[in-house]
Amino acid sequence: MAESPDPSGLLTGLIDRARRAGADTCDAVFVQSASLSHARRLGKLEKLERAESSDLGLRVFIGRRQAILSSTDMSARALDELVARAIAMARVVPEDPYCGLAEPGDITKVPPPDLDMEDAAEPAAERLVELAAAAEDAALAIKGVTNSEGADAGWGRTRVALAASNGFTGQYAMTHHSLSVAVLAGSGTGMERDYDFCTTVHGGDMLDAATLGRNAGERAVARLNPRKVKTAAVPVVFDRRAAGGLLGHLSGAINGAAIARGTSFLKDKLGKPVFRHGINVVDDPHRKRGLRSKPFDAEGIANTRRALIEDGNLTTWLLDLRSSRQLQLASTGHASRGTGGPPSPSPTNLYLEAGHVTPGELMDDIRQGFLVTELMGMGVNGVTGDYSRGATGFWIENGKPAYPVSEVTIAGNLKDMYLNLYPANDLEFRRGTDAPTLRIEGMTVAGK
Repeated sequence: MAESPDPSGLLTGLIDRARRAGADTCDAVFVQSASLSHARRLGKLEKLERAESSDLGLRVFIGRRQAILSSTDMSARALDELVARAIAMARVVPEDPYCGLAEPGDITKVPPPDLDMEDAAEPAAERLVELAAAAEDAALAIKGVTNSEGADAGWGRTRVALAASNGFTGQYAMTHHSLSVAVLAGSGTGMERDYDFCTTVHGGDMLDAATLGRNAGERAVARLNPRKVKTAAVPVVFDRRAAGGLLGHLSGAINGAAIARGTSFLKDKLGKPVFRHGINVVDDPHRKRGLRSKPFDAEGIANTRRALIEDGNLTTWLLDLRSSRQLQLASTGHASRGTGGPPSPSPTNLYLEAGHVTPGELMDDIRQGFLVTELMGMGVNGVTGDYSRGATGFWIENGKPAYPVSEVTIAGNLKDMYLNLYPANDLEFRRGTDAPTLRIEGMTVAGK
């Protein structure tokens, strides 16, 4: 990554400009990124690209009015124009009684923890080519695999700096390495597709490329010749790839902005049971090498590991400053932002803690059921909790996956689904929002 202007000096200088121009308070964020990506299909190179970018965002406040602008031009003239436009906008926009920076006494002054978020070594382009080739070759070598949608390998580094007129300054850097492959099995109208992928902070933690490719190929072949099933109310098991989506719906339902608007099916559940006893859901911004780790939030507020669900009970909302003021609570340090918009609440490394049984033991007593491996569509109502999504996977008979199933819909209500959820012990941290294999009783599988 090319050397950038000193982020701290750049941001504090921009804040001084804005204050002199008439801003009561302001903050600024600087994001610098570099990436290297390679794509191939059937052994032929389709892409090998490197990109670098720098982006700056300025937010100014005049009373209870705020304006936000961004720029990729860091010249003195461009910054002067950025400040002038932001001030002009802030003078005419409507007032927002809940906007504003943190009070100086509320910003974090604790030294940032060592999160081991930056891999010092940037891989050579040749290394990405090798990884993608190994993954695709291994997938194509699986008997029954007939075509490839391609393999992608990538690397990226991002540096983030934040400064505000309340005295906060902070910065951090993070890297990511990624590899994915998708292939098809079968022929004609009977073709089936599947994939595997891996993303890590450090290259040394990546899944072996050939293993990843074999996983993708074997999954595609296993989906061949799917059957249709009759509509029934049965236990539904979500494998790890699909289970994380249930946590995504949870984080949306406890987002402070949704709670303040009254548009969440969990709006009256704080401090009450949402899951069964023994279930814990954790958000941990300080997990070492976590895909979404960060030492502080986007408003300079201290963040920390929190059990959002503890022994089945909902303990907190996800709050930034604006939503916390609306709800007359304190921020939980969950503010997230880019350069072109205001902060909003968002989880970091979110996961449901593992249970005590294997996925096989979780299914042992299921006479008839459905193992979900992939979900489609967005049929979730965040106001009512009603859940209906297209799904593919495997029909379970006498405790074992028996045959592939496609073209079905699974339906229920998230309030009931959470209360009837049982986790297996196979939690892996691969996505940033992670869950082990999950079993939910009493869902409707709609088939033929």
